[in-house]
Amino acid sequence: MTTVSAPLGLPPHDVVDVGLADEGVRRIEWSEREMPVLRLIRQRFAAERPLAGLRIGACLHVTTETANLMRTLQAGGASVSLCASNPLSTKDDVGAALVARYGISTFARRGEDRDTYYRHLNAVADTHPQITMDDGCDLVSLLHSDRPDQVGEVLAGTEETTTGVIRLRAMAADGALAFPVVAVNEALTKHLFDNRYGTGQSTVDGILRAANILLAGRKVVIAGYGWVGRGIASRMSGMGAHVAIIEVDPVRALEALMDGFQVMTVGEAAPWGELFVTATGNVNVFRREHFAAMRDGAIMANSGHFDAELDLAALREMAEGHVREVRENVQEFDMGGKKLNLLAEGRLVNLGAAEGHPAAVMDMSFANQALSAEYVAAHHEELENQVYVVPEAIDAEVARLKLAALGITLDPMTVEQAEYVASWRHGT
Repeated sequence: MTTVSAPLGLPPHDVVDVGLADEGVRRIEWSEREMPVLRLIRQRFAAERPLAGLRIGACLHVTTETANLMRTLQAGGASVSLCASNPLSTKDDVGAALVARYGISTFARRGEDRDTYYRHLNAVADTHPQITMDDGCDLVSLLHSDRPDQVGEVLAGTEETTTGVIRLRAMAADGALAFPVVAVNEALTKHLFDNRYGTGQSTVDGILRAANILLAGRKVVIAGYGWVGRGIASRMSGMGAHVAIIEVDPVRALEALMDGFQVMTVGEAAPWGELFVTATGNVNVFRREHFAAMRDGAIMANSGHFDAELDLAALREMAEGHVREVRENVQEFDMGGKKLNLLAEGRLVNLGAAEGHPAAVMDMSFANQALSAEYVAAHHEELENQVYVVPEAIDAEVARLKLAALGITLDPMTVEQAEYVASWRHGT
């Protein structure tokens, strides 16, 4: 790892090539056009400096949209350092631009191995962050497990994704969480739009870029019917696929059924499906017995945060080393009688094989991140060591700004209507 620091006029960093900065800037600026809410917040932050003097350590996907969030935090007065939250999600030109053009310490290389990934996490931890910003809880986990002496320096944190919220709530339930964290993922303007529309579209995008298959008429199995699964199912169905849902939650399974999808067990779905997509936030959804039952040519992709949703160790063992890359981001596992295909190494396919969510959706998610950072900076002393949802006022402000940016206005309630909904005296 080569780390360049202040003597060359650049912040500490580890990126592939700072010479890629110009292309990164062009793409960051293109995304910014689709992020009017974050742009408005950045303008206010630059004037008010609500994060002045604070150190923010972020472990997020290093994409064009994330770059605009980092610029917003920096405009608010924060000293920001960033590492990747997934080895395949980094856009190397974006990392270069963050370092060379915006002066933000960035530690990320696309395709980095596990040792490099954790070296980068530790590089961010070395800055002694006072606010953490996670996508998957790896930075928070590292601080609690390997650097407990630093935990007391952290005022609060934010968490971007479902998997991270699950981990944080487990920490809180065990009494292990040592500082408050706001679950940005739980904001309505995040999970209703980012998870459903953003992941729905970008997962399909990643699958099509990697495999170049026709979805119309194809049997698609989606594991999980949370907001991500709903979004993927909707987009797959809209493109003509026959969709089946796997769920362990009876309410979500019933909803999937009433939305017009088949509901199956994993065992029933394995021989039926042609394309399998995981979106559960859980581990080993598809396992050895399911791989054995899948048909020749089946394709598997993961849209969850970690690659643990597919039992990759079993898949490799069953192939006995007969694995080859048949297309970019497509690995073929030869079982001796049939071949199974894995996209983006089982990592999140929308970023591993494509560019992730459209910027217009991330505009709302990262607006929630920026405003939540401002909130915890001002209110951390009032918060306990637990997981909080985004305050309703922030959620509503993000929605209001988004509508305003789209040129949409809403009718206010009349005085009569406001009095009616506030009173219990009106009856039939």
